[in-house]
Amino acid sequence: MNADLGLTDKNGGCACGHTGHGAVTSDPNSDVVRSHYLVSGMTCSHCVASVTGELSAVPGVESVSVALNVGGASAVTVVSSAPVPVDDVRAAIVEAGYEMVSG
Repeated sequence: MNADLGLTDKNGGCACGHTGHGAVTSDPNSDVVRSHYLVSGMTCSHCVASVTGELSAVPGVESVSVALNVGGASAVTVVSSAPVPVDDVRAAIVEAGYEMVSG
């Protein structure tokens, strides 16, 4: 029985091919900023939930998505209405028990 956990494993990047090296992108037609990071040490849905929960508590963060890459660095995307300081993102990831390897 395979249970769909809603996670994706892109082995090194997201579906668009971005490798998540701390890039910040914004759409000039919206008020959304997407920041991409690589995080090591995540192996399961509990890991994803821990990182998502800590990052969601950072002021300004509207949503978080994770492309889980078991055995490698997972791509984490943070969506906000304004850029979130990378030190705040790093602190949240460390608080969850993981390491940001880019950003």
